[in-house]
Amino acid sequence: MSLICCEAPSLSRRQLLAAGGTLFGWAFLPRFAQAAGGRDPRVVVIILRGALDGLSAVGPVGDPTYAALHGKIALSLSGEHPALPLDSFFALNPAMPVFARLYREGRAAVVHATATSYRERSHFDGQDVLESGHAGPGFVQSGWLNRAIEALPRGERIAAKGGLAVGASTPLIIRGPAPVLGWAPHALPTATDDLAARVLDLYAHRDPVLQAALGKGLETEKIATREGMSGEMARPRGGMDSAAGMRRAAEGAVKLIAADEGPRVAALAFDGWDTHANEGGATGRLAQLLGGLDGAFETFETGMGPHWKDTAIVAITEFGRTARVNGTTGTDHGTGTVAFLAGGAIKGGRVIADWPGLKDEQLHERRDLKPTTDLRAVLKGILNEQLGLSVATLADKVFPGSGGVKPLLGLIA
Repeated sequence: MSLICCEAPSLSRRQLLAAGGTLFGWAFLPRFAQAAGGRDPRVVVIILRGALDGLSAVGPVGDPTYAALHGKIALSLSGEHPALPLDSFFALNPAMPVFARLYREGRAAVVHATATSYRERSHFDGQDVLESGHAGPGFVQSGWLNRAIEALPRGERIAAKGGLAVGASTPLIIRGPAPVLGWAPHALPTATDDLAARVLDLYAHRDPVLQAALGKGLETEKIATREGMSGEMARPRGGMDSAAGMRRAAEGAVKLIAADEGPRVAALAFDGWDTHANEGGATGRLAQLLGGLDGAFETFETGMGPHWKDTAIVAITEFGRTARVNGTTGTDHGTGTVAFLAGGAIKGGRVIADWPGLKDEQLHERRDLKPTTDLRAVLKGILNEQLGLSVATLADKVFPGSGGVKPLLGLIA
């Protein structure tokens, strides 16, 4: 069928700031006025750590091989928990009704049979490639999203406002020389104004760089407090592999990137997608995770307010899972998978797929969904149309050595 429309980062002393146990500031975050013409774009990247089973997230129900191949966890348009039709060929897991609605409204899209350039099946290396933006593992100095911010013209409002990392640690994807702030639930009581002033004065004499970063971290803490990001919201209520944890992370991101003086680019990482056993299809563990992702999409939609129209969200994973179910009703590490796009800026209502088929001879190594769209093409398309980065910059600086991978254009409305 033709085109159809676990690394723990190491932080240095200068990076890690105990700003009330809530915010970790890395660099300068100045205030800028609203963008001329009213367009004020946001880009949010959600990493699904563990490898998402794309065939149970968005099922190719129109492929005659699908049901028998994917077995008990294959989606179906009939039965007790029917899948949500996207078009005549693909159907969405019923755990994602919000995404289905956004799709119908033209504000969500799916890219199927996609993957990075990585063809092995190690989580560590796969996530390295996904987040570093390089063709192979081992390049861990910075991530492609940070380099995208760094590549913007000096003084440009998005570059100056920097990025946002949500969670207890900073994902590789947004680590690097560009300014990044972080938000995580409170682990320590918030510092009083008097204590903060004394610590700032101490570092002004002994470590001016840390003093400047801490000052900006405290400034962003004030934004968080003003937006109600304290109390119940800041108390742990499930990790980033639970529906509650995903929604809470999205709430934190929304409050900061929707603020006029906040960052414009954000990265979140949701864990738990390594479904080797008892995966489930329309119901079960995978459906619970997809429901959490769906709740995060809804949180962004309702929380961004007027900025929703300028928001582009992409959810990506390091690789897919096997086309056949294993002996424990799960799936093992695979290759091709899906990417979810959502937001008011997305030109949606489409499943974009150069479908490879699911017969044995059509599978990658006769076991995995064969990737036919380079994920870097998708990411390049979003960065080109949403942030204005040139094709040359994307090929040389953001995704080094990727000149042969052309941006997939037309993703942004």
